[in-house]
Amino acid sequence: MWTMSMILFACVVRVRDGLPLSASTDFHQNRDFAECKRKLKALSVSLARGPDRCTAEGCHLSIHFHTFGDVSCMSICSSSYPAALAFCFLEELQWKFISTYDSTSISLASRPYAFLEFDSVIQKVKWQFNYASNIQMKMGLANMPETRTTPSPVVLKLDEIEERNGVANGHAHAHVDVAPNHRMQPVTALGILSLILNIMCGALNLIRGVHLAEHSFQEDFENVGTVTAFLSCFIACIFQCYLYLFYSTDRRLKTLGLLAFICICNLYLYGLRNFWQIVFHFGVASLSAYQTLTRKPVDKQLDCGV
Repeated sequence: MWTMSMILFACVVRVRDGLPLSASTDFHQNRDFAECKRKLKALSVSLARGPDRCTAEGCHLSIHFHTFGDVSCMSICSSSYPAALAFCFLEELQWKFISTYDSTSISLASRPYAFLEFDSVIQKVKWQFNYASNIQMKMGLANMPETRTTPSPVVLKLDEIEERNGVANGHAHAHVDVAPNHRMQPVTALGILSLILNIMCGALNLIRGVHLAEHSFQEDFENVGTVTAFLSCFIACIFQCYLYLFYSTDRRLKTLGLLAFICICNLYLYGLRNFWQIVFHFGVASLSAYQTLTRKPVDKQLDCGV
């Protein structure tokens, strides 16, 4: 039984796959709290398909979450804690998180709780909202009406979460085709080198293609095939970089297909490129393909005791 009106737990998760990015340290051993936290994790896997603002009400505890852009802030509060104040807390937390970490870092995070150091900020903001000395200000925030530009949160019951997320026997069945929960192994030094070389090859293809296109337009489109080959190589290089950085279905087939495509395009360009230039482009494409195929996804999430 929770006798105090307060925020008990808060976390920041990535919307597209529910990956936890940071969370407050949890010392509560209450059975109701453990069950509510389990339902919060089940709810986090469907954030991409859910509303931006939501409250899941229970008998003693409630879950609130606020989604904006790539991240969502979620909290567990005692049911007597004002919902308006809970959303003020979540918005404050979200503002501090996105002002600390850029979208690229968030997108490339490959392991749970990659920004665990943000816990100190969560604890500080949580303390401010739990133990604000100005009680009148706290009550004023709680009773403050929602602005017209802010939609009212969707209200659920905690018992509905399992039904909405397909949870059975305490395990959430995430739909892989909608929100795949694959995170990649850390990027290696050789992988970074392959990215740099691939970007350089892509830039060379783009420059040659644009330069040749300018002359082609003046000469009745005589070199359309060559221009297409250069620009196609540029696009293929970009896709190679994408496949290395992010998980994709049929990854092996796409990687080998891009490698073959780049080789065919460079063979077509023989004459405009000498033998060693073509060998260099072959080598970079092969290195990129090898790095992509050897960088495996990591499926298992670690709780890290949070």
